[in-house]
Amino acid sequence: MLTAVLGLTGALIFGSADFLGGLAAKRMSSLLVTAVAAASGLVALLTALPFVAGVWSQSAVLWGALSGISGAIAISLLYACLAIGPMSILSPLTAVVSAVVPMTVGISGGDRLAPIGYWALGLALVAVVLVGFVPERGAVRPSLLGVLMAVGSGTMIGAFMVMIDLTPEDSGLVPLVMNRAVNAAIMFSVVGLLALVALRRRRVLVAAGPVTSSFDSATDAAPATRSTLAIGLRLAVACGVIDVVANVLLLLGMRAGDLSVMSVLTAMYPAGTILLAAVVLRERIAPVQWLGLALALAAAGMLALD
Repeated sequence: MLTAVLGLTGALIFGSADFLGGLAAKRMSSLLVTAVAAASGLVALLTALPFVAGVWSQSAVLWGALSGISGAIAISLLYACLAIGPMSILSPLTAVVSAVVPMTVGISGGDRLAPIGYWALGLALVAVVLVGFVPERGAVRPSLLGVLMAVGSGTMIGAFMVMIDLTPEDSGLVPLVMNRAVNAAIMFSVVGLLALVALRRRRVLVAAGPVTSSFDSATDAAPATRSTLAIGLRLAVACGVIDVVANVLLLLGMRAGDLSVMSVLTAMYPAGTILLAAVVLRERIAPVQWLGLALALAAAGMLALD
């Protein structure tokens, strides 16, 4: 019962974090959003760390750091495959793979469920596909590269879950602290490198000829740009803090129950995103997504009875 509640609640919170991250990405670079979110999440974890008992063991530090690397790779591949599209196919594919990888590891590693539990996992996987499906008019078939990136992203997300599950029971928040520290370091390094490349390119363009934009127009645009960036930064910070809450629930669920159950329930994270989009942005939820939400609740109920 507890695992099902933690898993489904964590999925909704993960989806809420993605919703805020999506809003932030409309105002600033998606890579910068990811870096800022990782940094704000790290600050939140360091603030809570003194109040939560946790042993800094070699295993906790190692698996936490490795999960940070897998998370950074997963995010990069996710953005890349969604940019290629179509999202309606690649997004649920990523979610399903992210569930199947740790579920397979968990079951092969000794997770045992009653028959209703296995039926629930199968139903939950169907729900993941339906919830994550975003109907697109005239959607084309995905390219092989897009599919490979989606599978790679899902695999890395699944690897993150497996690594977090391997951390010692007495490690507390230590693995998540290491995860966020490594993730933030990688993402800020990428952002910094891209900024240096862009600066060098700009210098080359300026040296090649006169700047055509006027000083007045640039000055007029600056306040609006700063305001948009400030809003984006606040959204990214909120995204990071909320994402950490979801990760803590994921950690608690894994330590209270089975990796296979938590991985499938957590893969329902698109539900939180589409529900918030419907409430805040008045976006329409497709009938197939409503069906997915209903199946998700049914699967969670079945797992609670397991």
